[in-house]
Amino acid sequence: MLDIAIIWDWLAFAVRWLHVITAIAWIGSSFYFVALDLGLRKVPHLPVGAHGEEWQVHGGGFYHIQKYLVAPENMPDHLVWFKWESYATWLSGAGLLMIVYWVGGELYLIDPAKADLALWQGVLISAGSLTIGWLVYDFLCKSGLGEKPTLLMVLLFILLVAMGWGYNEVFTGRATMLHLGAFTATIMTANVFFTIIPNQKIVVADLKAGRTPDPKYGKIAKLRSTHNNYLTLPVVFLMLSNHYPLAFATEYNWVIAALVFLMGVTIRHYFNTVHAGAGNPTWTWLVTAILFVIIIQLSMAPLWKENSYEASENRSLTPSEQVFASAEGFNEVMNIVPGRCGMCHAREPFYEGIHWAPKGILLETEADVVRAAKEIYLQAGLTNAMPPANVSFMEEPERRKIVEWYRNAREKLPFGVAAR
Repeated sequence: MLDIAIIWDWLAFAVRWLHVITAIAWIGSSFYFVALDLGLRKVPHLPVGAHGEEWQVHGGGFYHIQKYLVAPENMPDHLVWFKWESYATWLSGAGLLMIVYWVGGELYLIDPAKADLALWQGVLISAGSLTIGWLVYDFLCKSGLGEKPTLLMVLLFILLVAMGWGYNEVFTGRATMLHLGAFTATIMTANVFFTIIPNQKIVVADLKAGRTPDPKYGKIAKLRSTHNNYLTLPVVFLMLSNHYPLAFATEYNWVIAALVFLMGVTIRHYFNTVHAGAGNPTWTWLVTAILFVIIIQLSMAPLWKENSYEASENRSLTPSEQVFASAEGFNEVMNIVPGRCGMCHAREPFYEGIHWAPKGILLETEADVVRAAKEIYLQAGLTNAMPPANVSFMEEPERRKIVEWYRNAREKLPFGVAAR
């Protein structure tokens, strides 16, 4: 039997796996080359045009690496381009965004308590904001600010904070953090695609044609690469944040994101300084720790629960959700889910150690259960992922009733309508 929910969930898992793999490759190579660049040594008898060299040992062998600020006198026969890691990371991330936040937009993207939007409007804002963000950033870099890197970084930070606030005015907390990460990642990949790689190709073309390459192209690419270096760690945090309600399900999530960007600067400043042999700025550890403590305090703001739950309670059921509410077996499910899951997934959880509903999912009322139908089906019906360690002793017949209810409802959905 073809089960769209299972196939769709595995598709999301596969794309997420691909996204993580490609991100590891991109971040790994990026951090490696930054450390290599900063650790180059100027020694006697370097080849003409060479800026520095480095000897490294890894995997049982020795590597001798030399860097040319512009280009060597002669083009080597074999040249490796580091670009596909970036492109594959962005493409897989865009695919995951579409799967989770566009197709599942009524649950994960739109927050009617903030903005009464149709799903297509939310998707349009989602896609459009990524493009507009890059255009604004690129304009700033190409202006005279390109000669003032510190001021440019400050303006970039202000842009990111403003976008975080703007996203939070429209989207759910999860979508806010995820989109801010996607916004930043789009800038990073666009830097590679539109600036860094094209500039390197200009240098290669000049070299092949016997022309002296203009060093300005390397300087421009270096500026964009530096931005990518400082933005990487915050992007990783934002992409992971959707698993942690304390990060996304608070009215101050955009402030938390802003502080994370500052933490990215302090952490990278430490490593960049050490790799360059310019000192050991341990003061960055204290600053990073202080910022993290502030983030923890912001995450405990008591008002966020009221805002989040108000959105859940006030939103009317969509037509597809109404199908699940009227499907055969729903009354039996209502006798199972709140009792087995409500001790944690409640507005005021009473299970020891649980202070907020995990991932912000509530399972107390009929509307709560209907809105989380797919998650209940996958987590507590088809699998025994929930309750964790089966602490509430959900029995197999109960799980089968959940599966039957979900499938009964799905059969009544119009063709092409995603099962919630």
